[in-house]
Amino acid sequence: MAKTLELSFKTETGKVSRLAIENPAEPISEATVKLAMEQIIASNVFYSVNGNYTGVEGARVIERNVTDVEIV
Repeated sequence: MAKTLELSFKTETGKVSRLAIENPAEPISEATVKLAMEQIIASNVFYSVNGNYTGVEGARVIERNVTDVEIV
């Protein structure tokens, strides 16, 4: 099962920009994610078409199951 940690940030234009992390280290804690997001904002290393990240909007873990269908 593939997991993705999706971080959502508020931007300078008031829109939301997302950053996806494939196969994040587990366990994923709310405090660790929030601290990491605040550090990303403070470092100002990411820029989106909507401007710099200005705040934390939210985060979620997405789990994906893929089942191949055999076609004969």
